[in-house]
Amino acid sequence: MLTLSPKAPFLYKPQNPNPKTQHYKQQINGIYCKSELQSERGLEFETGETFFRHESAKGRDLGVLAASLYNQSKGKLRVLDALCGCGIRSLRYLMESKADFVLANDANDEHRRVILDNLKRVDRGFGDERKWAVTHLDANRVLSECYLQKDFFDLIDIDSFGSDISLFLRSAMNTLSFDGLLYVTSTDGHSSGGHHPDHTLAAYGAYVRPMPFSNEVGLRMLIGGAVREASVLGYYITPLFSYYSYHGPVFRVMLRVNRGKLLENRHYGFITYCNKCGDSQEFSWAELGQISCSCNGSHDSSALMISGPLWIGPLHSAAYISEMINLAEEWGWIGNDAETDLEKLLKQMLDESDPRLKSGYIKMDEVASRAKINSPPLRTMMSAMQKVYFSLGTLHRDLSRTRAHAMGHYGVHLTLLFLLEILNMEQLLGIEFKTI
Repeated sequence: MLTLSPKAPFLYKPQNPNPKTQHYKQQINGIYCKSELQSERGLEFETGETFFRHESAKGRDLGVLAASLYNQSKGKLRVLDALCGCGIRSLRYLMESKADFVLANDANDEHRRVILDNLKRVDRGFGDERKWAVTHLDANRVLSECYLQKDFFDLIDIDSFGSDISLFLRSAMNTLSFDGLLYVTSTDGHSSGGHHPDHTLAAYGAYVRPMPFSNEVGLRMLIGGAVREASVLGYYITPLFSYYSYHGPVFRVMLRVNRGKLLENRHYGFITYCNKCGDSQEFSWAELGQISCSCNGSHDSSALMISGPLWIGPLHSAAYISEMINLAEEWGWIGNDAETDLEKLLKQMLDESDPRLKSGYIKMDEVASRAKINSPPLRTMMSAMQKVYFSLGTLHRDLSRTRAHAMGHYGVHLTLLFLLEILNMEQLLGIEFKTI
């Protein structure tokens, strides 16, 4: 049996901060092989023939910040990088998050030289002081071996392809320490777009229909699948942050996993979108027989698109994002004169973390088109919405849109149409209406 612990020997079986790329050929045993020298946050590493994307640097930044916060709060950090590729995430967890131990696993043993060369930048150590190890096993096997040996990890990073993450969720949760972090990935844009509902039903337990906010649906689909698997094992999950990136596309979510049940299916339900008025709503399981839209009060199946069950709770924790921002400032990653992409992303996540925000978002041009008037600047509209007690935020998933939750009796779209009319009258008459 493979011993997956530092206490015993292992058996061998577009945005990049400070980008630097150098191509060269290295000779090994008389054979030249392709290699690429990269740099990320000042760390140099090779990629070789592994799959690597510069655009994923922000996702790696977020993972490193979360790992460091865990280490600071718990005083320990053991990481399992289940699909490590060239090993850059493992290297950054070791050097930046100060992990006590990292297990870097990749099923392709042809990547071993590249991974070892990258991790050698950190002294491996021996026995109980071992800092890292490399294995080449199927991700589920390495997770299962760890679980059987009660070799648990504080953070498990699974950067998978397509919807493969659904295959690893249960074994990963079994291998996670209590109150541990699970960093999961999906790149299945077709499923989030509602083009393969039977596939999403099999992979995530959700029947997903086409909706204009498919990027957000992809994140809620991924979290919802984790909620389902966690409940089977007697756990509940809390999303700490959710990140969408267009390249791929990539959906990445950091989850905190604890023992216990999700109370009364809270935050696990259904999302609707009305093709007639453009409004979106959330419905619980108990409301399944009452699904309709306020624009006609009917159960018009041709107008309503229903997806679920999905996660319908907050996509981020405001307190956690604030801690990440503070740490990033302390490290000098943000807070400089020029606002970085990472800083913009974290601030947008903070805006989106208001628990009053509902699922879905609204395209302002669409609302203005329904009102048959010109669309005002987004910031002007957001300021007007705040005057009538809206909770709102711009979306890092689509910056041309906004999301809003009316704090009264009127539907979001009806209230927005009213506001557009007011703004249009203010512009025509040269006056400003005041709220009372």
